[in-house]
Amino acid sequence: MADDCFGHPRLAAIYDPLDPDRGDLDTYLQTVEEFGARRVLDIGCGTGVFALLLADRGIDVVGVDPARASLDVARAKPGGERVRWICGDATALPPLRVDLATMTANVAQAIADPGAWHGTLRGAHEALRPGGHLVFETRDPARRAWEMWTRVHSHRVTDVPGAGSVESWVQVTDVSGPLVTFRWTYVFAADGQVLTSDSTLRFRERDEIEADLSAHGYAVHDVRDAPDRPGKEFVFLARRV
Repeated sequence: MADDCFGHPRLAAIYDPLDPDRGDLDTYLQTVEEFGARRVLDIGCGTGVFALLLADRGIDVVGVDPARASLDVARAKPGGERVRWICGDATALPPLRVDLATMTANVAQAIADPGAWHGTLRGAHEALRPGGHLVFETRDPARRAWEMWTRVHSHRVTDVPGAGSVESWVQVTDVSGPLVTFRWTYVFAADGQVLTSDSTLRFRERDEIEADLSAHGYAVHDVRDAPDRPGKEFVFLARRV
């Protein structure tokens, strides 16, 4: 089940305006060029920002996400008809033979359940052609990013076209080992409605991820830094063997 920030229609509609800077996608675009990928599977595609960037470049893209409201936003965007959108996850995909599978932003960490995580790695492996690559990012647990997820650091008021002024902030509600749970709060000035969305991320160690990839038939091609968050994240490039 998708978190409300992706699955609630009113929140899905404001997701992009609240997070307009997608410089984090540059490293994925560079990877597409590096591997000469012509067919890409975007796992956890959300509102379709990355998938549509690829489609604009003539790439054959499949975007999969469990949040129907987010996919509705994606389909309605210019060029949305050029992407094949699937409501679901990587554990139940139709037959594909893509050159590259991606999990951008928080997607890999949002798959917090171990069974779902291993199922996703298996599903991506099946979707890739032999020699194709899986690319995703995850935060380095040692940097303890969640310590900055407070109302003081995150509070903002955004003027959203068509929705009016929206006040938002995030607060951590629980830290249990590698699992960090947090709540986003949204206040719509137009009618005073308050909506919340709870999410949990799993902070995996680098060696744990490398072992998981190996167990599911990948060879780790490289582990890179995230240019937009230097020293804070691992970007994994794994090849299907």
